[in-house]
Amino acid sequence: MSSVYPLITIVVSILCIGLSWWALQAFRFDLFTKKVDSAQSKLLQILLSIFIGHGVAQFFLEYLSSSLLLGNLFSSAN
Repeated sequence: MSSVYPLITIVVSILCIGLSWWALQAFRFDLFTKKVDSAQSKLLQILLSIFIGHGVAQFFLEYLSSSLLLGNLFSSAN
């Protein structure tokens, strides 16, 4: 499992960032920015999607890691 875990980490991170980018497209940035189509507004969307996606990915990866460790706890009890 340890040889596959870095690949899982990369895939989950990219998927979560992409999912947060997609979700942020429904958010109305025109209420908070002066120019919606400016480079600064797009950069803000990208940075927010990375920030949110990274947090979500870390949650799922820590859940996966804890689940695997919990399985080792019960298997070593025998």
